[in-house]
Amino acid sequence: MTIRILFLMRDPLPPFRADVQILFGKYLPRLAIFSDILGQKDPNYTGDINWPAGKTIIAGAEHKGILAEFIRPFLDGMALLKHHDAFDIIQVRDKIRTAIFAWAYARWHKKPFVYWMSFPFVEGFEITARNRQQPSFIMKLADHIRINASRYLFYNWVLPKADHIFVQSDAMRDWLIEKGFNSQHMTAVPMGVDLEKFKRDRIIPSDDARLQNRRIIIYAGSISKSRHSDFLLDLTIAIKKHQPSILLILAGDAPSIEEQQWIREEISQRDLHDYVFLTGWLSQDQMLGYIIRAEVGLSPIPRGELFDVSSPTKLIEYLALGLPAVANDIPDQKLVIEQSLAGLCVPMEINAFRDAVLKLLQDPAFHRQCTEKGPAFINSNRTYAVIAEKVACVYQTVLKRTTFIQQ
Repeated sequence: MTIRILFLMRDPLPPFRADVQILFGKYLPRLAIFSDILGQKDPNYTGDINWPAGKTIIAGAEHKGILAEFIRPFLDGMALLKHHDAFDIIQVRDKIRTAIFAWAYARWHKKPFVYWMSFPFVEGFEITARNRQQPSFIMKLADHIRINASRYLFYNWVLPKADHIFVQSDAMRDWLIEKGFNSQHMTAVPMGVDLEKFKRDRIIPSDDARLQNRRIIIYAGSISKSRHSDFLLDLTIAIKKHQPSILLILAGDAPSIEEQQWIREEISQRDLHDYVFLTGWLSQDQMLGYIIRAEVGLSPIPRGELFDVSSPTKLIEYLALGLPAVANDIPDQKLVIEQSLAGLCVPMEINAFRDAVLKLLQDPAFHRQCTEKGPAFINSNRTYAVIAEKVACVYQTVLKRTTFIQQ
């Protein structure tokens, strides 16, 4: 059964997130599920967008600011009206006002409307507003309107009207159930890995001379104040008192120049230049080369309304590569560690993380056990090949369940 999805995206095109690029661009087409993606183009991207699962429909360019935010749904709506190709399902990822247009378009064509919720954006708007430094009256008013309008539209219109809702994690599904949404119309799709790329024996280890004769721990991913990334620096200070040859690799960087400067100043203030190696942004091959040189992978994610419903990728990637991990107790990470037995799950506290890291560094038998268990768990539960099978079944069920729409 071939299925074609008209997929409206919040992120600028071309897609860069793994759960779009790999799941929809690579594995679902193998199951005869194709997608035409619609959205705004990244203005910094100059090449052609070659989407392997179907067509790319550009609805203007991605721009920042209040005006751009206001007109974006209308650009999407106009692109929809110009779309004449056949489709079986219309799906919106993370766009709230655009979802209203998409729902109407789906009903006009008597097709199912599906919503893909990767992040709680309404709550994100609230936190952004709270964290503004001395906002003007106009900014306060704009935030107030945006938050309340988004909350009303999203929880009273978009989600109730959806024929199915995909969410990022079991925790996000449970959170929506508490808000009164039907669990039978929701599917959790946590982050996974592409095992065709994440195979340890296919990766070239980094030959960086700075890694010689060091006990290496690694954090791979984005660095930011909101993630409390300076926690990793204080953790290194605590570990080096017991393991003087420790080296923390921060394989990544901060998204903004301001935060890039911040993390470098934090390293300098703690006099950690000999113990922390900040790589800056890397290609995936370079990052994987550093990961397989490490002995422990770190995944501290601050607890809170936003991160508790997330599904971090880095923990899954560590385990796929046979790297034992220390992660804190946000629900998805706790579930993965408990089920895989491939690392340790502790609260995001310095002493707890320090003891867990030292346990893995100082207990070779336990380290070896974790190394063996990680890939087996990921192969059975969190590869995009496995996830694609699950998602494909949901689409088929949605089409059967909503055949009344087409009558």
